[in-house]
Amino acid sequence: MAVVGASHVPGKIGHIVVRNLQESGYTGRIVPVNPKGGEIRGLPVAQSLSEAAAEGPIDLAVVAVPAPAVVDVAEEAGRVGVRGLVVLSAGFRETGPEGARREAALLKVVRRHSMRLLGPNVVGVVDTHTPLNATFAEGFPNRGEVAFVSQSGALLLAIHDWARKEGMGFSRFLSLGNKTDVDESDALAALAEDPNTRVILLYLEDVRDGRRFLEAARRAVREKPVVVLKSGRSDAGARAAASHTGALAGSDRAYEAAFRQSGVLRVNSLEELFAAAWAFLSPRYPRGKKVAVLTNAGGGGILASDALAARGLELSSLSRDTIRELRETLPPEASALNPVDVLGDARADRYARAAEVLARDPETDGILAIVCPTATAEPEKTAQVLAETAARFDLPLTAAFMGGEAMEAGVRRLREARIPVYAFPEAAAEAWARLVAYGELRTRSQTPTLWDSPHRHRLLGEGDVRRAEEVFARVRAEGRRVLLSSEVLEVLAAFGIPVAPTRLARTAREAAAIAEEFGYPVALKIASPDILHKSDIGGVRLGLADAGAVQRAFREIVDAAAAHVPDAFLYGVEVQKMLVRGHEVFVGGMRDPTFGPLLVAGMGGVFVNLLEDVAYRLVEPLTERDVEEIFRETRLYRLLRGFRGEPPANLAALHRIVARVAELLRELPDVLELDLNPVFASPDGAWVVDAKLTLREERGTAPSPSGARKPEGGAESDGPRS
Repeated sequence: MAVVGASHVPGKIGHIVVRNLQESGYTGRIVPVNPKGGEIRGLPVAQSLSEAAAEGPIDLAVVAVPAPAVVDVAEEAGRVGVRGLVVLSAGFRETGPEGARREAALLKVVRRHSMRLLGPNVVGVVDTHTPLNATFAEGFPNRGEVAFVSQSGALLLAIHDWARKEGMGFSRFLSLGNKTDVDESDALAALAEDPNTRVILLYLEDVRDGRRFLEAARRAVREKPVVVLKSGRSDAGARAAASHTGALAGSDRAYEAAFRQSGVLRVNSLEELFAAAWAFLSPRYPRGKKVAVLTNAGGGGILASDALAARGLELSSLSRDTIRELRETLPPEASALNPVDVLGDARADRYARAAEVLARDPETDGILAIVCPTATAEPEKTAQVLAETAARFDLPLTAAFMGGEAMEAGVRRLREARIPVYAFPEAAAEAWARLVAYGELRTRSQTPTLWDSPHRHRLLGEGDVRRAEEVFARVRAEGRRVLLSSEVLEVLAAFGIPVAPTRLARTAREAAAIAEEFGYPVALKIASPDILHKSDIGGVRLGLADAGAVQRAFREIVDAAAAHVPDAFLYGVEVQKMLVRGHEVFVGGMRDPTFGPLLVAGMGGVFVNLLEDVAYRLVEPLTERDVEEIFRETRLYRLLRGFRGEPPANLAALHRIVARVAELLRELPDVLELDLNPVFASPDGAWVVDAKLTLREERGTAPSPSGARKPEGGAESDGPRS
């Protein structure tokens, strides 16, 4: 290893890196590089990388020189065969345009010489098993099996220091910095194959390549748990959108879907991040959700029971034999029902007897043990017997040792046995939930996507991409990006999505003729790309039962549009055959800049934005299970299943619509946003009644629709005015 910018002055970053490499126990060759030459910490200093490489190959160069000199250092490194660079230096794109140009030049050099680059603007990298500490952090972490990857260097330094005090062991620390080359996906791919890493923790502020991240995360989760803390949950920075989909699907929703669908466990704080790490260091994972609570305090048992129930777990129903044996084992005042209360005077031997009985119970998947610091409590001995019981019966166990100094020895003993232990019952219950969740997430990560599934044709049709693109071409030719509802329905029909018959009318007489053809009743809706929410301006009439009503409604709608939105381009009025109503469902989609198309589905109608009763899925990793579960996450699902004697909606028909909307978004990259609202869902099927679609912006688009004209209405109409 070479340290370019190694300093003779203690306290300088270039000096600290050399010191850390030496003190970490790194056994390879360390070459400080400084034009002044001389000696640093007993090591001869090379005056250049070329001189260092003349003595033998350099695998990795840690660069700690001012930003303007970094590109030249990289060029020299490439010439002499260095394979990797860790650039600690700041002063790149985080500082503005000049820094961005410098960073682009650095990447160009790295690519030309087939090197890999970590940084710039990083703290460095630690591997406790090599061992190697190529950072300017103070001290060396405990060796362990947790890898921590951080986009924030300062956060990594803080955790590096905290972990030594808490006793958590790490396999690797990795600072990503500007992610000019190596990013979170590269880190996941490497750590998934690292035999010294059992748990991967990530702190991320963004993801550089959404598709690569999804693929890397799915592969990693099959091997070991991946836990992420993603900052920036707020939608404050998200763009405003006119469509329902755009308003509902803030930037964080796509990340939430990405983590869920790739099997990554998301947490909300640093405390939760490392609480999850302690949990996943457990050598035993539950087979089910039935937990026995073992406690020496009734209050702790109640808190644990509530916390388990809140997380979707359940107290195991102990078998009769287990209850009988507990009653024979414990004092008469103890509770032999779950939660099992061994009383405040319990010593380690009573815990041992009760834990062994519970471990043999056929209805129990594991134990949550609570120890409070009573005068007779034996925390260390109790920890020992709990660890022995868990090992002997291969039993999942989490613990809450409630207290401070009195509990420390017991906590240490459990951590040595890799049993998750926390200060309070709620955290121990959360650990149980995470252990259960990982089994589910791992299964999800191994499930083929809808696009790879051999059964995909049960949900998908034969999407006619060419027909849809012809509609888009007509729209763009008129200088528009927003489709009329009738045009959207034509695109939907091309993908086999059931739609209500709809046609555009330019005159009141034409509207009446279309209505006669469809059969009554019909609905009329204003057709304008400038009017997205038609009912707000009186642009909708429903239940029209004869030609006269249709013609009067046509004129009223045109006049209302002219009064409320005088500058809107009006294409006419859409006539739609009214079908049997059902539950109003919303299905939508948008194109997230990081992860691609994102599905939204849930309660529809006029309250879609008010209630926000919707769920989200990314299209690329979508599975059949995702399609079937998306509505289950909403309150709407109770209505769809049949509520208070009503017959259930045809869920299979809704699932086909969701899957085909996903296919449309995947096959038609020009679609920016799509709203289907409402979709009527009844026992007989599901069909789209109204829809909006916005295309991506295209250079050269005309500023206004060239084909629009004022439809006949008012004084110029071909029929009597209302």
